[in-house]
Formats: sequence, C-alpha cells, structure tokens
Amino acid sequence: MTRGRTRSRRPALGQHFLHDPGVRQKIVHLLRAREEDSWLEIGAGHGEMTLLLAGTGAQVVAVERDARLAAELRPQLAALANVHLVEADILKVSLEALVQEHGLERWRVYGNLPYYITSPILHRLFEARRAVADVHIVIQREVAQRLCAASGSRDYGYLSVVTQFYTQPEILMPVPRGAFRPPPKVESSLVRLTPPGKKAALGLPDDVAFLRFVQACFRQKRRTLRANLRAGYGARVEKALAALGLAPRARAEELPLEQLARLYDLLEKDRR
Repeated sequence: MTRGRTRSRRPALGQHFLHDPGVRQKIVHLLRAREEDSWLEIGAGHGEMTLLLAGTGAQVVAVERDARLAAELRPQLAALANVHLVEADILKVSLEALVQEHGLERWRVYGNLPYYITSPILHRLFEARRAVADVHIVIQREVAQRLCAASGSRDYGYLSVVTQFYTQPEILMPVPRGAFRPPPKVESSLVRLTPPGKKAALGLPDDVAFLRFVQACFRQKRRTLRANLRAGYGARVEKALAALGLAPRARAEELPLEQLARLYDLLEKDRR
C-alpha cells in the first residue's frame, strides 16, 4: 500500500495511495508530529503525507522505490530544506547509515506499507531498532490484529511474538478502503509500535537464537510443541513442558511470550 492522489494507471508495485485528506490529517494528529522530530517515511508516493510531515517543521527523509513516482515528486520537494528524497528500496537502505548521515540519534518512522512486503519491512525495522524511536504504519487490518494478538487467540503467532518482543503494538484507528486510490480489497489500520517491548525483561542472551526457536514452535501452528520441536530437542520437550506445568499436547499459540522464553531457557540448559 502507499499514498496520494488518483492515477489512471494502476500502480505496478502494489501501492494503494492514501487519497482522503481528512484521513491524512487524522493520521498526522495521531502521530503527534513535532518540529523537533526526524521522520523516515517509507514510500513517499505522491507526497501528501511527506508534505504534511514537513509542514510541522520536522526533518523528513522520504524513501521511494518507484522511479516514476520519485521523478514526479522531486520538483515538489526541491524548495523544502527540511525534506530529503531518497530513491531506493527500503529493504536495501541502511537506516543506521541514514541516521549518521543526517547527524541524528534515531528516526521516527511512518509508512503506508504494500501488503505483500509488510512482514519483511517490519523485520528490517526490528533489525535496525537502535536507529528507530517509534513506528507508525498503515497496514492490512488482519496483520494489525496479528501484531497485537494475545496468546490463546486465533491471530496469535510468530509475528505477534517478534513484534511484542521488540515493541509495544497498538491499533490507533481503522482506515477504510475508500480512503485509498485505487481502493484495496481489504480493510486497513494505523498501528503504533513503541519500543521497548518485552525483550529487556526476559534477559535472553541471544535474540536471534530465541526467535529461531519461536519460529520452530510455530512451524506448523496446529501441531503440538512436542511435534514441532522434536527434531531439535527430542524427548526433552515433554520434560520441559511438565516442568512448566503445561500439558504434553500444548501448542505454541497457547503460550505467552514469557512462557516461550522459559521453555527455551529450560531446553537450552538441558542441552548444555
């Protein structure tokens, strides 16, 4: 998904431009944008959100992958000293390098994300979390619900865990289909992700290893933890589940992040 004014030709990169000026104003209000902010915008599109953010006096670096859109937008932004347009793929841009280049500590991030690359972009932001103050994204409603889902709900899965590991997710407002041009086939939501998440309280020594373990737990969501983890831990899984007071047929979707961390810790200690 992405940004701006109506075009007769359908976008080639899956963009749905945020057309409704009232919705855009509501989003800027919820962002609590201030003059002292430094914004990294993912997908400048036709520039409507870029210009609104810049209008607060904040510094804005707008990243746009589509060369045609970047060429159209460049003249509009040329006179604005507080806006810098980067024609690039956000998945290939170093957020850390951009922070250093602009003499900053961290970015506030806004993006109206193409549905098909929402998860890769989120993982890229989590990887670059030291360069990110907070994140506001417009995404498919079902994905937003997964980010915020609690254990035991049908939406809870690996994406819920990794998001809540690094941030505190919150759905701020629905964004109706009619707010976009062309209108998508699904509903959308504006989500705020505020670091830190639960990571610090868990005290795990290796984030990457733990999240790889969580992926294994959810590998086949309807299978039990014992089945999903058998290849890596064998019969020790049932012993660890019993030590935590969990049933032998417990599934990953039943365990909050804290219990997944305790299960991981028990299994790794037993391995050593």
